[in-house]
Amino acid sequence: WVMVFVTSAPSPVSSITVKTPADLQASKGDTVTLSCTFISSSTPTSKMTVDWSYRPPTGGPPQTFFHFSSRAFLPLEGQFSGRIRWRGTPARSDASISLVNATLNDNGTYTCSVRNPPDVHGSPSSHTLLTVTPKAPSIRFSDVTVLLVFILLPSTIITFFLLGRM
Repeated sequence: WVMVFVTSAPSPVSSITVKTPADLQASKGDTVTLSCTFISSSTPTSKMTVDWSYRPPTGGPPQTFFHFSSRAFLPLEGQFSGRIRWRGTPARSDASISLVNATLNDNGTYTCSVRNPPDVHGSPSSHTLLTVTPKAPSIRFSDVTVLLVFILLPSTIITFFLLGRM
């Protein structure tokens, strides 16, 4: 009976749920916030860890490029070196990061994994598909351009027309 009681007793282990947006769009050169929030039945402690990993669109195993455990460990080499900023606040259930100066090589799947012992069951990770596109060329008219096109150009045409008639 003791064995039945011990195996049927509720476990002190709770669950954790991590959420990220399914898809993100960005333009080349943008700063992109990779949002990650979590719901944990335990208050985050110094044992809580956050890992962000990346898998390119061509596939392959995910590569962890960011780790948080009491402090942020930023990537020192590789594609994300110098471009990751920790934006999370664990006390507010936030494990977000920012990717500075997005490039077309940043397209792929990003995974946020949060561990907050004793919460080990549930959904400890979530995925975001990031699509970075080239910036669309923009045409900007300055005040001088508008002045030339709408005032000086018609004035010049009218002046030449009138001079021709004289």
